[in-house]
Amino acid sequence: MWLTSSSIGRKLVMAVTGACLVLFVTFHCLMNAVAIACPAAYNVICEFLGANWYALAASAGLALLFVIHIFYAVWLTLQNRKARGADRYAVSVKPATVEWSSQNMLVLGIVILAFLVVHMVQFWAKMQLVEMTGAESTLPPAIGTLFIQEAFSHIYTPIIYIIGFAALWFHMNHGFWSMFQSAGWTNNTWLPRLRKISCWYTTIVIALFVAQAVVFTVNANNDYYRTNAELREQYKETVAETIGVPAGQLDFDAMPSKAELTDLQTQIRALLADPVQMQSAGYTPQSLNYQLAMSEKWLKVLPFVEYLKTAEKDAVPAVQPEAENVEP
Repeated sequence: MWLTSSSIGRKLVMAVTGACLVLFVTFHCLMNAVAIACPAAYNVICEFLGANWYALAASAGLALLFVIHIFYAVWLTLQNRKARGADRYAVSVKPATVEWSSQNMLVLGIVILAFLVVHMVQFWAKMQLVEMTGAESTLPPAIGTLFIQEAFSHIYTPIIYIIGFAALWFHMNHGFWSMFQSAGWTNNTWLPRLRKISCWYTTIVIALFVAQAVVFTVNANNDYYRTNAELREQYKETVAETIGVPAGQLDFDAMPSKAELTDLQTQIRALLADPVQMQSAGYTPQSLNYQLAMSEKWLKVLPFVEYLKTAEKDAVPAVQPEAENVEP
């Protein structure tokens, strides 16, 4: 098959997969913009995507694109080195027309891959993966703003991201126009234009990414995503939906503690095990099982509620003692 046996075919595969990844990067940039302009809407989008079949299909397709792109990149690099043999060490001066990024695309790709791993650990592994596996999590996997809060409250996160964005700029800037070259657009009229378009487009996207990382860092360190009134109402609705009560009737301060819920469950199970005592207390198995199920739901959301209550306490300014009036 010429896509694998031919050098041109392999470069074409790199171009097509690269174009798809550029589109994904653009989509991701727009998603981040929503998180800044309207964080509540960002959470709605996160919930819409989640672990639904279309989101999982898109994630699988994206992962496949990454694997193919990386595999072909390594393959082409090894092929080029093998073709040049020892001659590549004999060149001491690089031609002025050869970009630095074109000579280091594999290295840049490795840096981007490392950055991607960090990003996936901070977000995908705690959101879609948790929703897929049903694993226990303090934060609801659909509440993306709180994962922004957790990630960007650490000082190392923006540093890692900016390094990753810098590598992405070089990699994407060269790859953007070279994919058109691989597709046959190599004439002297269009190639210079494509280089300029590539530079401008990549610069705008990466500049937006950097600005977004800065905003996320500032907001996270101000605890914005935990204390914002609109977001807290949204979080409250999430808790209410989980336990099956109207959001208007939910009072975080009146919620029982873990010890109280555990004690309640012990009492319910004791009554279920003793029908005589259960009947004398005026309960039925159905009512007790309902209370037991509700207590399980409360226990499930309790860590999240405690997380929000902690933020609420942190946001309350300390009351300064009034100065005493001292008689002269």
